[in-house]
Amino acid sequence: MRELTDFEKYVIEEKGTERPFSGEYVTLDAPGLYLCKKCGAPLYRSDSKFNAHCGWPAFDDEIPGAVTRHPDPDGSRTEIVCSRCQGHLGHVFEGEFLTPKNVRHCVNSVSLLFQPQDAEQPRSNERLATLGGGCFWCLEAIFAALKGVKGVRSGYAGGLAEEADYRTVCSGSTGHAEVVQITYDPAEISFGTLLQVFFQSHDPTTLNRQGNDIGPQYRSVIFAHDSEQIDSASAMIEKLGQAGLWAGPIVTELTGYQAFYPAENYHNDYFALHGEQPYCQLVVRPKVEKFRAAFAALLKQES
Repeated sequence: MRELTDFEKYVIEEKGTERPFSGEYVTLDAPGLYLCKKCGAPLYRSDSKFNAHCGWPAFDDEIPGAVTRHPDPDGSRTEIVCSRCQGHLGHVFEGEFLTPKNVRHCVNSVSLLFQPQDAEQPRSNERLATLGGGCFWCLEAIFAALKGVKGVRSGYAGGLAEEADYRTVCSGSTGHAEVVQITYDPAEISFGTLLQVFFQSHDPTTLNRQGNDIGPQYRSVIFAHDSEQIDSASAMIEKLGQAGLWAGPIVTELTGYQAFYPAENYHNDYFALHGEQPYCQLVVRPKVEKFRAAFAALLKQES
C-alpha cells in the first residue's frame, strides 16, 4: 500500500471530496490507465474518460471488477470505491445521457494515479513485463533462458524509491516485492506465454510465501504495464482458477505498474555466477530444472 498524505487520507480513507476543477486529472486527455492511489489497482482506461464539465474526472466505464458500489446511508447517491482496498473514489450517476453508456463515474483526482500508455518501453519492437513470484534469483534464471527474451533484471516494485534496497525490502515492511523486469520481443514470445511460464515457475496459491521464503516481498504479483496486459493476466488467472490445477485458490495480485527499482549489481545473473552456492543448489537449481521440463512440454503442445 502507498503511504498517503493527510489530504489523500481525508479523501480516500475518510470519504472526503476535493474542490471542483482543482484536481490534476480533470482535463487530462492522454492514453493510459488510471490506478488506485492507495493500492495501485487498475481502475479505468483512458478511452472511458470524457469531459462532463462537472469539475472532476469522469468515466463512463470501469475495468471489470475494479470498482464496487455502495449506496450512501441517506440513499441519495451511490458511492464508488476501489474493490481491492475499499479506498473512496467518488460517486456514480446514471440517467444523465452524457455518453451512449449513460453512466458517469465522478472521481476525485487525488484518488487516482495516471499511468501513461507504453511508459518506459525500451524499443518500438520490444515490451516490458514485471513479475514477482518469490526470490528473484529463481525467476531471473528461468526467464533468461527463453527465446524472445532480450533481457532480465532483478529488482523491486510496489514500494517507494528510498526504501528499495535489499536489506530494507527483506524486512517485509516496505510494500515492495522482489520482481524481475523482462524485456521481450512480442514477435518471438507473447506476454501470454510469459504468463504460462510464470505460473509454472512458482506456487500462485501461497500468500506472501514461496517455500521457505516468507514475507510480502515474496508475494505472487503481476505489475501490468498496459490494459492489454491487464486483460491477458485477468483471463489467465480466471482460466487457471477454473482448471483447478492447485489445491487452493490463486492469490496472485494483479496491479498497475508504477515503477521498477533495479536491485544491487551483485544480484544480476546470480544463478549463472553463483550456481554452486548452497541456496542455488538446494532452491534455485531444482526450480530451474523443473521449469525446463515443464516448458519443453508447453512448446510441444503449442507447435
